[in-house]
Amino acid sequence: PAHPAYVLYTSGSTGRPKGVEVPHSALANVLGALRDHLGSGPDDRWLGLTSLSFDISAVELLLPLISGGRVVLVPEGGHRDGPALLGLIDHHRVTHVQATPSGWRLLLDAGLGDDAAGLTALSGGEALPPALAAELGTVSKRLVNVYGPTETTIWSTLAEPAVGDDGQVLIGEPLANTRAYVLDGRLRPVPYGLPGELYLGGAGLAHGYRHRPGLTATRFVPDPYGPAGARLYRTGDLVRRLPDGGLVCIGRSDNQVKVRGHRIELGEIEARLASHPSVAQAAAAVHGADGERRLSAYVVPAGPAPTAQELHAHLAAALPAAAVPATYTVLEAFPLTPNGKLDRAALPEPVPARGPAPGGGAGTGSDPTIDAVLAIWREVLELDDLGCDEDLFDLGGHSLTITAIAARIHRTLGVDLPFDVFFDAPTVRGIAAAVTALRKE
Repeated sequence: PAHPAYVLYTSGSTGRPKGVEVPHSALANVLGALRDHLGSGPDDRWLGLTSLSFDISAVELLLPLISGGRVVLVPEGGHRDGPALLGLIDHHRVTHVQATPSGWRLLLDAGLGDDAAGLTALSGGEALPPALAAELGTVSKRLVNVYGPTETTIWSTLAEPAVGDDGQVLIGEPLANTRAYVLDGRLRPVPYGLPGELYLGGAGLAHGYRHRPGLTATRFVPDPYGPAGARLYRTGDLVRRLPDGGLVCIGRSDNQVKVRGHRIELGEIEARLASHPSVAQAAAAVHGADGERRLSAYVVPAGPAPTAQELHAHLAAALPAAAVPATYTVLEAFPLTPNGKLDRAALPEPVPARGPAPGGGAGTGSDPTIDAVLAIWREVLELDDLGCDEDLFDLGGHSLTITAIAARIHRTLGVDLPFDVFFDAPTVRGIAAAVTALRKE
């Protein structure tokens, strides 16, 4: 049981791939735990969807083997063909499909609906957006949200139902023979409801990184709460434990960025973006050199695309000003790695959404307030061809932009504008009207 079942190479931060050595005992544990939870048997038909370079493929191939079920193999390259996948699911009466949220979005966009009424859907590999969870929960018989790093063998926790009473997407509770701790930087337990790093232990742990003892020692640490010789894996994921013991993932401890002196958690931005009802998928990134770094948001819409103003207001209501992105880019689909995960390096450079300058670019000549506000916007945004009806947030405006504009309006026009005005009327014409109204009070 302790002999290696496989070595799976994952990307490393230094560019050198690291080989995770997984023993037979760990693989047997996760398969047995999933078999028991799902009630797997000979009537199960799994879609063999995932590339062999992604460890979750072992569930699709081996769980049917130990439970008497069968596998419907997807032809090479077929994992990107939504209609073809739906045809396989329907023709072979597939009962179980496991996919990343990006993969599920592909199937839903291809028309997954009534043909999923008897389907057990497993979602993992990436954070499951609330809107996607709601949609999947509606069309499938069962929705199970699964979570786990390669170093703890495929899946370590599961949540069914996947969404809690408060609308949060859960990663649930540990599988059989698995221990989960929420700890602070000194390996002390964090109180329920507060964020901490997730550490995993138990039967699912890998041996470590093949021929990398130093790296293994930094990620696989002694378990101060387990039996002698027990180890824990530092996942790097920030979680909160709910009163019922379930876990909610809130981002990465090592996915922090520094923008204008503020430490910002990209996962928190993405989670908040994904909670918008018009957003199916969300991502955040940082662009620009030091001193000029700007946060950028990317969304795949769930229906009509939300405006930059709507997304900005949605984030500003819950996040500190420094964590609100400056640009919002709508994409038809996110670029994916061969394993079906978001390819952050392939996200396009953000471009402010501008057409011809509406309202003209030379001022009005008849309203001195509009002309004064327009001159201030041009100075702050460094845009000579700015029109009177262009949206500030479409132009890449953010909290510091608003602060600069408001300060210049105070110095030039003698009016103190509240921040809310910029969200309610984010155009030169709208701000000029607000200035005129405040002058009359």
